[in-house]
Amino acid sequence: MTTVSLDNIRNFAIIAHIDHGKSTLADRLIQLCGGLSEREMKAQVLDSMDIERERGITIKAQTVRLTYRARDGQDYVLNLIDTPGHVDFAYEVSRSLAACEGSLLVVDASQGVEAQTLANVYQAIDNDHEIVPVLNKVDLPAAEPERIKQQIEDVIGIDASNAIEISAKTGIGVPEVLEAIVTRLPPPRGDRNAPLKALLVDSWYDAYLGVVVLVRIVDGVLKKGMRIRMLGAEATHDVESVGVFTPKLVGWPELGPGELGFFTGSIKEVADTAVGDTITEERRRADAPLPGFRPAQPVVFCGIFPVDAGDFEDLRTAIGKLRLNDAAFTFEMETSAALGFGFRCGFLGLLHLEIIQERLSREFDLDLIATAPSVVYRITLTNGDEIELHNPADMPDPVKIREISEPWLRATIMTPDDYLGAILKLCQERRGIQVDLSYVGSRAVVQYDLPLNEVVFDFYDRLKSVSKGYASFDYQLTDYRVGDLVKMQILVNAEPVDALSILVHRSQADRRGRAMCEKLKELIPPHMFQIPIQAAIGGKVIARETIRALRKDVLAKCYGGDVTRKRKLLDKQKAGKKKMRQFGKVDIPQEAFIAALKMDD
Repeated sequence: MTTVSLDNIRNFAIIAHIDHGKSTLADRLIQLCGGLSEREMKAQVLDSMDIERERGITIKAQTVRLTYRARDGQDYVLNLIDTPGHVDFAYEVSRSLAACEGSLLVVDASQGVEAQTLANVYQAIDNDHEIVPVLNKVDLPAAEPERIKQQIEDVIGIDASNAIEISAKTGIGVPEVLEAIVTRLPPPRGDRNAPLKALLVDSWYDAYLGVVVLVRIVDGVLKKGMRIRMLGAEATHDVESVGVFTPKLVGWPELGPGELGFFTGSIKEVADTAVGDTITEERRRADAPLPGFRPAQPVVFCGIFPVDAGDFEDLRTAIGKLRLNDAAFTFEMETSAALGFGFRCGFLGLLHLEIIQERLSREFDLDLIATAPSVVYRITLTNGDEIELHNPADMPDPVKIREISEPWLRATIMTPDDYLGAILKLCQERRGIQVDLSYVGSRAVVQYDLPLNEVVFDFYDRLKSVSKGYASFDYQLTDYRVGDLVKMQILVNAEPVDALSILVHRSQADRRGRAMCEKLKELIPPHMFQIPIQAAIGGKVIARETIRALRKDVLAKCYGGDVTRKRKLLDKQKAGKKKMRQFGKVDIPQEAFIAALKMDD
């Protein structure tokens, strides 16, 4: 375990669109460098979570230290970071790229460049990376390497003439990738004798070790027993152990400049270790922090409630455990008249929301209801104050509001020409503003400005269905814009149901209100009195449906006799219904909430 010279270290990330083969390529590199024995190898070895393996996606960025003997006879240390491809986890990608000097750009030789490929490449270029293009899946009958090379040059603008053609699944061409990493990517720079300066790349909670912190050393040396200081969090810790991943956890004497590894120091919570923070020595501090990242900001909020109110404490414990490992996930307690006690949770996007929900129900065996997802609105009051609104039920009185702003995003959609018309129509329906439309071969690249609350609902599903799954979609939040937004309430039997209130653009309110009322009419069972279901904006009702009353046959036991006997019984029933109507409480079944909240457009 001698110290490695800087010239023999290579730090690189693998970037690609979802499903283009990043994790499989990582498997092959680990295998060729002998990181794991044949017995320990399994497919997608770096995707450790069950959900990652089932869905075939990477959620957490993972790292591995490999030793490779190159053709020039020298031994090199390769630090590989496998990054997520999905847009919700772009913050994972940004911090991983800052810890590297180069990237392998993996492109599927049959699918070509997709929206996410572009987003990640531009992030890599912003971090001054040397980029090596790799064409994967060249063994497939549909592969067209020459056309895709041309496409990489046209769309991304990087030279692809010496792109490496491989099949990560069968292992064809993978040794060439290792040689390219050594010969074409630059070594890191750093000064071993300078004060310690390290970038905090990631952190997660381990039941035995406490928080494990993944760091990239820029200058200086990190070793056991040091007292370190986090400049952003202004906290000090003692380093208890230092190590690297091979991908197994291996203890290591020290980490020098250019190296990636981890340390533990009995840190209790992941929230104490902000990603992008700079770590330095307490006694000999670095003069200035490294240019950090912006912390991950939740953009989508929804309420999560237990189906059985008795599970609330279990839900609190489960959410606390997930928060230990995911600093981008936020929560606070809230109560709802319809759903009882629960939590208002913040997420990075819809996939993030779905994964947290799935982990809560799967790992902690909880039955949950989630309210309709909403975004963060900024409200300017008439007195000049500005407040953030996470939950439509908390909206102040409209008289006090001067204006409401909503978040907008810039979406890039790549699609085969055949589906362009349907996609443009979908974007127009969602209040989109077209920014750009260009062509790369037979594929259209469309850029739209869209309001986030229109995308959050079910835009991604609709996009996939109108394009038969061929369109790819990527977005970045841009700014807040003032919009004509109104709060729509659902009233059942003249009582507002707070769990179903939403903020909606005035132009969409009638359509959404009508759809919601129709849906609830099907779902709420009839009672002994008739029940009006109304959608209202302020005091104005914009849509209404009525559930007819169940009618009990009060004349069943009345045989013969004068008609006045029957009349008397019917009048008595009428009066009773009127009284029930006044005091009648409507029981809305749990399923009705779930179905109304999942309402498809």
